[in-house]
Amino acid sequence: MNVKGDGNVKGVAIVRLGVDVPYEQAWTLQRRLHARRVADEISDLCLMLEHAPVYTAGKRTLPHERPVDGTPVIDVDRGGKITWHGPGQLVCYPIIRIGDVTSYIRLLEEVLIQVCADFGLTARRVEGAGGVWVPGDPAHGLPDRRIGTIGIRVSGGVTMHGFALNCVNDLSWYTRIAGDDAGVTSLAAETGRRIMVDEVIPFAGKRLAEALGEEPYDLYEEDLA
Repeated sequence: MNVKGDGNVKGVAIVRLGVDVPYEQAWTLQRRLHARRVADEISDLCLMLEHAPVYTAGKRTLPHERPVDGTPVIDVDRGGKITWHGPGQLVCYPIIRIGDVTSYIRLLEEVLIQVCADFGLTARRVEGAGGVWVPGDPAHGLPDRRIGTIGIRVSGGVTMHGFALNCVNDLSWYTRIAGDDAGVTSLAAETGRRIMVDEVIPFAGKRLAEALGEEPYDLYEEDLA
């Protein structure tokens, strides 16, 4: 799948920002890097991190979908609805130039599906539902469970925000999201072993780069200055 806006095959830098990263800090960094990518001052890159616990609401979030207990929510400029980010969940923010938004979303879905497969887990798209899901078993009353979410913004032909994959996070955070009756799960819950974010990052970087027709390489945060 070719979603590149310039048709060139280049490298994509994988930047690890660490754990407990405040959402506002990463969002500010995204905006700065996005402006530089639009101006072609830098090449494609992807920020990978674990956030400090936070709820964020995309543009399609309805008032009744916010936490019923008054939990603070950060309103953001991405698509999608409300979601949670926090420890044990891999969050990836590709800042890349693309040509077609629909194809790009499908690409991110495929990346999530492939990363799950790397850990022996089958995941898929569900028609009419966002994100990536682990198939249920209707015969035993087991519903589909969402394991990955996608929410993006594209401006000036360059992406922001991205996707999140539940690795070993506490799933009880999702119970505060009103009206979200969909089941959620994680790599750890499905495989029965603790799959840490650090273990998943190399696979996510490799799969993302392959999907973009690029080569991944590591870049340190201090080198972004």
